[in-house]
Amino acid sequence: MIRSITSALLVVLCATTAFAQAPTKRSEPAATASATTPINLNTASVAQLDSLPGVGKATAERIVEYRQKNGGFKKIEELMNVKGVGEKSFLKLKPYITVAAARGEHTTQ
Repeated sequence: MIRSITSALLVVLCATTAFAQAPTKRSEPAATASATTPINLNTASVAQLDSLPGVGKATAERIVEYRQKNGGFKKIEELMNVKGVGEKSFLKLKPYITVAAARGEHTTQ
């Protein structure tokens, strides 16, 4: 009887140890549209800009404000003209952003 209890406890202990050592699946952060499709700086909302890596709500609002004051972005590098976005931040954001004319606007070449 004692042997069977000891054996049962040993099985439980081994199972618990194995479970504790098993790698846990960590939940990945929710993918944003920017992961597959770059966000257009000339049409993005504050919420969309806020979803970019390293961009908070205040910076997103400054991007929209810059866009409104300057008639939009002509090239993505202009993003560095926004307070809070330096070269280092820009290089992180570069794969996630694009510049295209807003709807109803036509670009001339």
